[in-house]
Amino acid sequence: MFDTLLIANRGEIALRILRAARDLGLRTVAVHSQADANLRHVALADQRLCIGPAAAAQSYLNVPRILQAAELTGADAIHPGYGFLAESADFASAVEDAGLVFVGPESASIRLMGDKVSAKQAMFEAGVPCVPGSPGALPQDPDQILGLGEACGYPLIVKASGGGGGRGMRIVREPQLLLEAVAMTREEAGRAFGNPEVYLEKFLEHPRHIEIQVLADRFGNAVWLGERDCSMQRRHQKIIEESPAPGIAREAIAAIGARCVDACKAIAYRGVGTFEFLYEDGQFYFIEMNTRVQVEHPVTELVTGVDIVREQLLVALGHPLTLRQDDIRLRGHAIECRINAEDPVSFSPTPGKVSRWIAPAGPGIRIDTHLYDGYSVPPYYDSLVAKFLAHGDTREQAIVRMRGALSEATLAGISSTIALHQRLMDEPGFVASGFDIHHLERFLAQAPHPDREE
Repeated sequence: MFDTLLIANRGEIALRILRAARDLGLRTVAVHSQADANLRHVALADQRLCIGPAAAAQSYLNVPRILQAAELTGADAIHPGYGFLAESADFASAVEDAGLVFVGPESASIRLMGDKVSAKQAMFEAGVPCVPGSPGALPQDPDQILGLGEACGYPLIVKASGGGGGRGMRIVREPQLLLEAVAMTREEAGRAFGNPEVYLEKFLEHPRHIEIQVLADRFGNAVWLGERDCSMQRRHQKIIEESPAPGIAREAIAAIGARCVDACKAIAYRGVGTFEFLYEDGQFYFIEMNTRVQVEHPVTELVTGVDIVREQLLVALGHPLTLRQDDIRLRGHAIECRINAEDPVSFSPTPGKVSRWIAPAGPGIRIDTHLYDGYSVPPYYDSLVAKFLAHGDTREQAIVRMRGALSEATLAGISSTIALHQRLMDEPGFVASGFDIHHLERFLAQAPHPDREE
């Protein structure tokens, strides 16, 4: 269906996409901002084009510029990566209307699953367990809202229908605080997401964050590729991911995975995607679906041996899945540490020039990064600069290998979160596994570290 792929992203994911495209014999086009002219994928692409200034709104979020770049370079497909426009139904629709292939689900699927109210309703109808809460967006009548709050039970959480990334949420523990929380979340949601609708859910006190990776084609075939535990979080942002999820029965995982496959078929989903769940007291509760490739997809690649980005491109090319559920076997254990250009204590961004970068290596180690000596980390974008992955026969071996990789790495010139991850690999709660999504926040509050990484 296409032979030239435009990569509408930057950093390590753009490099990852380029490598998968090259593996399939596709020509590649790298579009970039003025700040990113020296990125590795830009140098490696068959064609490159600057689409605007450093500000994302004028470059990576500029839909007309991206479509114009596709026309100028002869690209007939666009891969959005993650972030930026990856989950924009309007962008996917614009790509489709331009007669190009959007490497991802159809715009209708993105729109359905991007609104948390409609997504929850679709999952409920497909038999996927959901967090108890309001049946839809909250009404305007205060008495009705209070009644729904009482039916839901306290504590509860007010969520924006179009929210994401930890924004647009407020926990409410007492009925007298509900109306104010709803009003504030509506206002925030309208400003941030262009959609003021909010809804209620029961607030789970000590859940884990478990996600199921899926892959589906346009012919009604779908498989799930195991699960990831993403409970190590700070301010709703994932820090460490691993697979398989420790301490959860494989039968329970298989049952929820099968539900996710059924849901893909029910909504005619196409491409890669991730179902995200809260897990508490032996129960899974759907919270959202990410309709794109995930930052943490390499974790699943290591334990399944499946090249997820390559499979994503094959689906976009119109090929049916060659994988069947019986082909999917999890082997060993994998852990991913997200390395950000941030102070490891204050988490303040630390853009600047990388004076020295030496990547770790060895058995079971994978490093996804766009770093190189002399690279200048810009202040305009997400601070992720590398992903360290360790795979072993057991979780214990994966942790040991990750400790070695973190100690072996050299990243000089900027501060990074390598030092934080070194602490976490020895933290008793992490080593023991089974922690909830609040564990890291408690650890950071109880054991502040005065040192800074050199």
